[in-house]
Amino acid sequence: MNSGTLSDINSIKLRSHRIFGGIKPRSYKSSSLRSRIMPSPIPKRLILSLKQNDGTAARPIVKTGDFVLKYQLIALAEKDDALNLHAPTSGRIVAIKPHSTPDLGQHPSSCIYLETDNKDRSIWLSRPPDYQVIEHRKLLKLFSQAGICSLNDLGFSHTQKNGQNNENNIGLLIINAAESDPYTTANEALLREFAEEVVSGARILQKVSMATRCVIVIEKHKHDSIAATKSALKNSAISLIELPDKYPISGDKQIVQGVTGLEVPSGGTPKDIGILVKNVGTAFATHKAIINGEPHINRITTLTGQPMRTPKNFEALIGTPVSYLFKICGVDNSRATGAIVDGSIMGVELSELNVPLLKKTSCVIVKSKKEFPLQGAEQACIRCGFCADACPIRLLPQQLYAYARSRNNQELKSHGLTDCIECGACSYVCPANIPLVQYYRASKASLREISKSEEQTPHWKSHFQNDQNGIERNQESILPIEETKKIADKSKFHKLFSKGKTKTAAALAWLKTRRKNISAIKKQK
Repeated sequence: MNSGTLSDINSIKLRSHRIFGGIKPRSYKSSSLRSRIMPSPIPKRLILSLKQNDGTAARPIVKTGDFVLKYQLIALAEKDDALNLHAPTSGRIVAIKPHSTPDLGQHPSSCIYLETDNKDRSIWLSRPPDYQVIEHRKLLKLFSQAGICSLNDLGFSHTQKNGQNNENNIGLLIINAAESDPYTTANEALLREFAEEVVSGARILQKVSMATRCVIVIEKHKHDSIAATKSALKNSAISLIELPDKYPISGDKQIVQGVTGLEVPSGGTPKDIGILVKNVGTAFATHKAIINGEPHINRITTLTGQPMRTPKNFEALIGTPVSYLFKICGVDNSRATGAIVDGSIMGVELSELNVPLLKKTSCVIVKSKKEFPLQGAEQACIRCGFCADACPIRLLPQQLYAYARSRNNQELKSHGLTDCIECGACSYVCPANIPLVQYYRASKASLREISKSEEQTPHWKSHFQNDQNGIERNQESILPIEETKKIADKSKFHKLFSKGKTKTAAALAWLKTRRKNISAIKKQK
């Protein structure tokens, strides 16, 4: 299978292709699909992280004590990789301080604490102009103002993923409705109930990206969602492609391979070969923003797991604490052993339940011993090769593991560690219970630190050299101590002499004037 190029995209036939590697874990999706999507009640407090994606945090434009209305802008994105943040409901700002968020390290992030008033009062929303006639730059600005993100695990902003200066280099837009995690059903429920809105959002995304073609991609087994999507696509140029249910088919690079048969080049992104991948939740948020004028203040999130009494999909407000949603669904604490956010395989285990939902939070799972049995002790690698067979990027996980253990950064780079998508398929099949992804994440973090240090080194070298050159120039102008003392003494004497000479001249001038005056008086007598 070849790497794709920009010229391939407009001519290639779009159909279902096999992807490399992958696994087929047992599915636990049915329980959260038994009921319709439920709008989440308004909690007493929302915790709104200023950093809603992996980019830069937004700058708060409100202060403690301010009263805000629903849809009001409360934090401004000053950089392209940040996202605007709006109040999901009305209430009062009670604090702006750090709080744990459901990211990989669960590091404290600066958050706005909103005490809600349960009245849900909103600002007046003006309906945007028709997107079909609006200027492209203005349309892109509407995305930025609405705070829309891709809603996938990466959560990049539109202005970053689309590019500030898009010159029609996108041949294909893929609306990704696949979700290969065994528990997550947010995309499936969204298409089942809001297919018309998703298709509308897909058309808008196609216009803003200037893509030649657009396709919606979903797994074959999602029959209700497929039927709803086909109905919404009648008389539409957008097509629907069904892919086999295989983990991790929902990854950006895997979805490109599954639809086009092309590989994204090593170190690259789908955009490098003229393909833009957007999550189906992005299309839904796009419809609400560009058609209805609503900023992005909520998202569809799956709440599931065996200890969950009423698993379901919520349309939850951004900033809702996970603990609040657990209370609504009911959790059997006698069986619960923990919680995971954003998927059972790639997700992050929560150290506390008071963390807020982010714009990219797709799923929260309550763990049980039955569904998540304790993993056995880590053992030595037996070189079975199962991990290599499962890797969708065709890496050699066992080699990367060895280099990670020995901290051989050069070999890690040459063996493609940075191409690893951390899907966890290798760890899933490992009979030695080696947490391979944990080793890879730690090694990636180390490589990033080294790269950052190397980028800074030339600056500090230049700074040091300038200092050295300045010292040398100063030394050349410095005289020996003896000569310096002589010059100083002469200067001092000259100063005193000049001072005395000035006083003497003034006295002589005064005497001369006085004598003239006396002579004049005598003559008058």
